[in-house]
Amino acid sequence: MHLDTCYNGVELHCGDKIIYGRFLEPHMVLSTCRAAGGLRRDIEYVLNYQSCEPAKHNRRFFRLSPQACQKTICEPHGLPAAKCAAMGTAANMHHAAFVTKKFRELEVTAVVTGGVETNAGRAGDPASVMENQDGFEKLPPARGIPGPGTINIMLFISRPLTEAALVRTIITATEAKSAALQELAVNSRYSDGLATGTGTDQIIAAAPDREGFRLTWAGKHGKLGELIGRAVKEAVKETLAKQNRLTPMGQCSVKIHLERFGCTKASMRDGITRHLEAKQAALLTDNFSGIIRDPLTVAAVAGMAHIRDKFSWGILPSSCWHEIMGAAAAQTACAVSGRYDKMARYREILSQAAYPNSKKHFLELCWQSLALGFADKWPDSGDPAPTDKDET
Repeated sequence: MHLDTCYNGVELHCGDKIIYGRFLEPHMVLSTCRAAGGLRRDIEYVLNYQSCEPAKHNRRFFRLSPQACQKTICEPHGLPAAKCAAMGTAANMHHAAFVTKKFRELEVTAVVTGGVETNAGRAGDPASVMENQDGFEKLPPARGIPGPGTINIMLFISRPLTEAALVRTIITATEAKSAALQELAVNSRYSDGLATGTGTDQIIAAAPDREGFRLTWAGKHGKLGELIGRAVKEAVKETLAKQNRLTPMGQCSVKIHLERFGCTKASMRDGITRHLEAKQAALLTDNFSGIIRDPLTVAAVAGMAHIRDKFSWGILPSSCWHEIMGAAAAQTACAVSGRYDKMARYREILSQAAYPNSKKHFLELCWQSLALGFADKWPDSGDPAPTDKDET
């Protein structure tokens, strides 16, 4: 089915588990495709194909060579395999995002599919395989086993580019993808960092290949770079909302901001209630979802996580850990209790509880700060909380 025509240069079509672009004039194509990848001038079609379902779908398809794989994908759709650049993914093509940005005669279209629930990672995370001449050697997983999840980008640009500029589009598009994941607070599944992509991301960038003036730059200072950044970032967010129901509002959760440190819903609930009296613990358990999605509480915990990152990156000196993290934890307690008049008391208590900077101790500090605030929010639910007179 014909979906659209971009700048009279490429037709977009969709079929069974496939989205493809058919070039109406010669294009220069740069891609990460296993077959027909790299810089090519003989490509007539570019495509994105759903090769499996996201979970527990062990297709023999994956054991084929890249060329055989491409033939299996293209032939049922009447596409010449030798003239195609193809990407594979577990993402549903019905969840693809199509975003076009224009400025004067310049037009950029991003067609993106994506999923990040189990394979989101941060550049530099521990690897799972080592490639050699005999294939891929499995390495012991440092944290987690790679699961399904890929962000595939097709990028179409209306003006001819130099080879260098076409390469530069990949950098700009990748930065835009990472920016989208940062703004969605997507956690790495393999480290305690925020994700910059997935372990299997792919991209195709294409521009007309004809005589005449060619754009030479696709960096952020140029209009082309701006359009690429805006189109890709918007498309990544849209497809993740469709595929994973991943939205900014949905990310407003204390648990989500702490997942990369090893937090689960159960460990979080158990950790907080361990610091509460029985009646207060029961009240928190019964209202847990609402409490961990309170915007003020989420903001405070997100602040604690970001401050911990600053320590991990060496921006903040470890000698200030107790003072800084104690104050951040006190802010969290105030957000929960609403008792900002008790900030000094909370800070004194939590500064002493701010253990050395490890993931386990960091989470324990979070649990203590949340419990301390909750106990003061509903003091009549358990043993009486200290009065101002008692505190003095």
